[in-house]
Amino acid sequence: MIHEAKLSTGSLVFRFPLPETIPANGVLWVVVSGNSVAVTDGPQPTILSEKNPAGSVSPAAMRVQYLGHRDAAACYALEPAPGTALPAGWHFSGVRELFGLVSGEELAIAALAVQIIDFDRTTKFCGRCGAKTRQLRTERAKFCSDCNLITYPRLSPSIIVLVEKEDQILLARSPHFPPGLHGLIAGFVEPGENLEHAVCREVQEEVGIRVKNIRYFGSEPWPFPHSFMIGFIADYAGGEITIDNNEIVSAGWFNRDNLPLIPSPLSISRALIDYWVERRNPVF
Repeated sequence: MIHEAKLSTGSLVFRFPLPETIPANGVLWVVVSGNSVAVTDGPQPTILSEKNPAGSVSPAAMRVQYLGHRDAAACYALEPAPGTALPAGWHFSGVRELFGLVSGEELAIAALAVQIIDFDRTTKFCGRCGAKTRQLRTERAKFCSDCNLITYPRLSPSIIVLVEKEDQILLARSPHFPPGLHGLIAGFVEPGENLEHAVCREVQEEVGIRVKNIRYFGSEPWPFPHSFMIGFIADYAGGEITIDNNEIVSAGWFNRDNLPLIPSPLSISRALIDYWVERRNPVF
């Protein structure tokens, strides 16, 4: 089974080479501060502005990064200098908190803006020789003129799996979850292993059971800060639940009639659970 990815940027199209200068007109701005973006107040909030709400590009901007084109408009992310005040009617919001307030496309653009600004922020200098890097115009990457190293935005692949046992699924609690919240087993893919091995290893490590019949569900960019979540469904193959008491503090089997508090619809974890509950394609 294959499902479309969540948090799709929709009509945002990447066009290279980059413009040598930011166009004077036809620009959409997304203002980023840390892991937050600027959004308007009112009944129809938006993160996109035809005018730079942080002021002039220089000196108010610490960095500016091209995100893509939305129709004919070039879309840029901007990180203002410390202390730059937003105009009336704007405030900063975390990306997660934008869910349900802005469109799915704008939510995805906000997530992309935070990730690309973070990439620019953390690759100012070459990771191999320490020299200053420069932005390439032909692709989304940084280049070191001293040692010729090309650095791309970081993506950290991770798996998340819904484990089925007859008419039940495995749900677990992380010590970092809010009270009562249960989710699915997830973890980062390690060097030298494929995705299926990562699924088996994470389930074995965190809850002590074995799985089989692993099948792909869907994927989701998860820019907190740079994960790429790959979802699977697997069948229980044996063993007793034994939690690791590190990443997992409790786990158990749940049927459709006794589900605990589960993740919000923003996550692929919820999409997997909803698919199992309803036995239909999830709505992304």
